[in-house]
Amino acid sequence: PTGKTTEKSADNAIPERLPKILIVDDDPRLRDLLRRYLGENGFSVNVADGAQNMDRLWLRERFDALVLDLMMPRMDGITMMMKVREKGYDFPVIMLSAKSEEVDKIMGLNMGADDYITKPFTPLELLARVNSHLRRYNRYREAIASAEPVKDTYHVLGGIELNEETVEVFVDGAPVGLTPPSFL
Repeated sequence: PTGKTTEKSADNAIPERLPKILIVDDDPRLRDLLRRYLGENGFSVNVADGAQNMDRLWLRERFDALVLDLMMPRMDGITMMMKVREKGYDFPVIMLSAKSEEVDKIMGLNMGADDYITKPFTPLELLARVNSHLRRYNRYREAIASAEPVKDTYHVLGGIELNEETVEVFVDGAPVGLTPPSFL
């Protein structure tokens, strides 16, 4: 993703919104490195050092993805992620952790993370994973937005049951023989 423009009309173009990433990690050097690197690669990046600052940012911004350290003082990454998921946010969450045991990875993924990266890692790997998750997430959101609404084909009113799919009518459980034109 880069600062592309989207045509609004033939005369003026509007800038495309950069995907917003929130990075929550207690290591200031890592936060700064990731903020700069992802920012240089087409993202709007906010950083927080823990749950309290994450919550403050959450009130002001809408994020497209969350990169979250697992081991932090006061509130761990799993608890923070569960709070995010409980609020109904379904965007990608990528956990970062120095814990590389299989059980830790499985726990993070089972608790709601979309990915789990062990430290040390390269910013290039994180960039690739963020891009991959956002591509899938955006395709999913587009599919939902463009999906046809589900048509309710079965109706009940008192003792009358109408099934549009099978073109059948029942009154008090007994079938009523209707011709297709009568059904309409």
